Amino acid sequence: MNFSDIINRLKLNRDLPDGELKFLISSDEANEQLALAADEIRRANYGEDVYIRGLIEFSNYCKNNCYYCGIRCGNTKAVRYRLTKADIMECCAQGYSLGFRTFVLQGGEDPHFTDEVMCDIIAEIRQNYPDCAITLSVGERSRESYQAYFNAGANRFLLRHETATDDHYRRLHPKNLSLQNRKQCLFDLKEIGFQVGSGFMVGSPYQSDDNLLADLRFLQTLQPDMIGIGPFIRHEDTPFATFDSGDLYKTLRLVSILRLMFPYALIPSTTALGTIHPQGREMGLRAGANVVMPNLSPKRVRELYMLYDNKISTDEEAAESVDKLKKKVVSAGYRVVTARGDVKKEN
Repeated sequence: MNFSDIINRLKLNRDLPDGELKFLISSDEANEQLALAADEIRRANYGEDVYIRGLIEFSNYCKNNCYYCGIRCGNTKAVRYRLTKADIMECCAQGYSLGFRTFVLQGGEDPHFTDEVMCDIIAEIRQNYPDCAITLSVGERSRESYQAYFNAGANRFLLRHETATDDHYRRLHPKNLSLQNRKQCLFDLKEIGFQVGSGFMVGSPYQSDDNLLADLRFLQTLQPDMIGIGPFIRHEDTPFATFDSGDLYKTLRLVSILRLMFPYALIPSTTALGTIHPQGREMGLRAGANVVMPNLSPKRVRELYMLYDNKISTDEEAAESVDKLKKKVVSAGYRVVTARGDVKKEN
């Protein structure tokens, strides 16, 4: 097969037959051509702009026991914490002064943060920062809960589907969790009116290229506003501690494929990319990503929200070092902007 021909057709049509799409997924030789094509498309849609989101990791308690996750409830070695509402508001104040116009509240599925508690926090952020977007990443909730968060002032919701294949999902999660429910949550969020983000791990245990193909097909059905992917990185206190981490270059290749398939999408160059390679974030931007999410969480808890081993939590990852991050973005050929960065979706 000819890479150039396949990539050009993907760029023009945003779709390929299964065989050709799987060929790109599996071909290391395609990375450079894919990245160049993806960069052309991202510049056509977003120019050189890279949007920054202020990440607030407000709780590392989680009632779930997902086999890959360092904050799973079964990890008795994890040192747990919860931020107070005052803590969260202080993070927002710091972030706003630094130019952040999107706050991302991310936490485990912590029963302490009831709908009442969450709505109170969301409403105060909305009142204090009416020009900012509020993004939630708090897992699977009821449709009624999602509606309450939306009514309180939240705009966006991130919920990675992780894998779109049921048998693979069951190998990564305990029996009480279901892929069907996770997908339904995503469609509920869209119907309510959220800008919705989904995504998946690359190189997770037992994953095949057929699984990755299914992930891309599911995203075509969902048509999310945001797509976040990153390499699987193992955590020493999980059942997957002995598995190899995902491949950097395969992840970058999929970032490029996603940019070509979803020209409008907001695609982060993730913390996991920066963890797996010192220049991982810059490489992600060059592959087609256009979002970075520095950490606004208090220093005392940054190293406790450890989803995987060696997660970066200082230096450029920290929000107060945003000037260093801006320089890294410039070195990659782009520029950080402080706008809300809403999706530029086609009609």
